[in-house]
Amino acid sequence: MPQAEATSRPMIALANPARFSSLADRALPWLAGLTALLFVVGMWQAFFVAPADYQQGDTVRIMFVHVPAAWLCMFGWGVMSVSSLGVLVWRHPLADVAAQAAAPIGAAFTLIALVTGSLWGRPMWGTWWEWDARLTSVLVLFLMYLGVIALRAALDEPAKAARLVAILTLVGFINVPIIKFSVDWWNTLHQPASVFRMDGPSIHPAILTPLLVNALAFTLLFVTLHLLLMRTELMKRRLRGLRLRAAEAAR
Repeated sequence: MPQAEATSRPMIALANPARFSSLADRALPWLAGLTALLFVVGMWQAFFVAPADYQQGDTVRIMFVHVPAAWLCMFGWGVMSVSSLGVLVWRHPLADVAAQAAAPIGAAFTLIALVTGSLWGRPMWGTWWEWDARLTSVLVLFLMYLGVIALRAALDEPAKAARLVAILTLVGFINVPIIKFSVDWWNTLHQPASVFRMDGPSIHPAILTPLLVNALAFTLLFVTLHLLLMRTELMKRRLRGLRLRAAEAAR
């Protein structure tokens, strides 16, 4: 058997919505259980093991929610961008479903990042909001999420909606590196990167460990919700197709 053919078979199997739904049904309970376990461990470390900051006090504990949410708001758009390539280039049957499912989850994490950032910024910076590069670009990302969701809801033709949303998503991806590197390109209130650095993290291990555990927990929550929404959307599309065929047969 040619190697290319053998390699492509798993992708072909996953492209089948029924096959994907079956795999999601088996994976979701395990993912949900592992996510819950990591949240218990991560939050216990965040509130009972990690020390208070010598300058920020207990306010620093907002970081264990804010930072993972900020990472995932960009991760969500990245998932949508890869899925959009699947729609426009590879015509993958599940690509549009993946993009549609990721949008509300990414919007939720972006809102969490904005709210927790505001709560953290008030005692540290003396203001709830400042129009600096990082804050503004994240707000733009939130509005882009809402725009993608609204555009899809406004179009009645699914194929047209998938193409237009995919194009808008890929164009909007330019904002992701702007968010990531805004602290390096401009003078902002945010500190430079302190976890992913060429010379290693600058955060003390007592704080870095619970931060990474919570980041993994939030990431698994994203994956769990994404699979759940994808499965739900596939069911909706299947029912919509059955209704259309029934309506055509009744004519």
